[in-house]
Amino acid sequence: MHTVVIVLPNGQRWTREIVLEAGRIKCVALNYRPGQPIAATSPCPFPVNLSAPSQVTDGEVITYTADTTYKGSSPLSYTWTVSPASAKVLGGVGTPTISVDSTGLAGQRIVATLLVDDGSGEPTCRQTTQASTFIPALAPRENPAREFDVCSQCSFDDQKARLDNLAVELQNDQSTTTYIFAYGGRTSRVGQADRLGARARDYLVSQRGINPARIIVHNGGFREEDSVELWIVPSGATPPQPRPTVQAGDVRRPRETSSRKRQRD
Repeated sequence: MHTVVIVLPNGQRWTREIVLEAGRIKCVALNYRPGQPIAATSPCPFPVNLSAPSQVTDGEVITYTADTTYKGSSPLSYTWTVSPASAKVLGGVGTPTISVDSTGLAGQRIVATLLVDDGSGEPTCRQTTQASTFIPALAPRENPAREFDVCSQCSFDDQKARLDNLAVELQNDQSTTTYIFAYGGRTSRVGQADRLGARARDYLVSQRGINPARIIVHNGGFREEDSVELWIVPSGATPPQPRPTVQAGDVRRPRETSSRKRQRD
């Protein structure tokens, strides 16, 4: 009994036990047909899905996450690009997930672009995707006009002290203006509101050096007593309106003295 081993072209071994009689020759013939080669299956292209919130508020941290279905054995590389350039990547560079700071980007859209590559050099093995997040513009900060002081039936010295304080506020913020509403009293003489307003303006200009263009004086009508309202109005704020409490028809003018009557006669 002899063992015959034949190595086929594909590397496989054909083995048989054969009986050889003395003085005899035995031939072994094999019909070999190579099989069809199995084509290697490429893992490319492969899907990459990038998820992110569609909208956040200014200051929130945005997370961009890639979900990749890759059936190859090569390690994948992740290359991120974020725009605008002022968007700060906080972490995750080189990984499937990054975090981005949206602070200061109100009114803009952040776009994250991801390139996933298996390093094979095959064009279909380089997949690119992107996602964007919008940061709405911030609502304008309200900075309304505010009543600074009101003086009713005050002496001029008292009014000057209040005007001094108003002048300090105006000097501290050059973007503001002041509105002065002067009201005549129910029994005040004719033109009293105009006199009070003009006196306040003249004091601010001549004694405190306030630019006249920053002083708006209005005759506010009538109140129970002579009154002066002082307002500070930031740039862009809605101007205040006068608030009279006595109708013009209810005003009682003081009677003229007999001496004044005689002078007129």
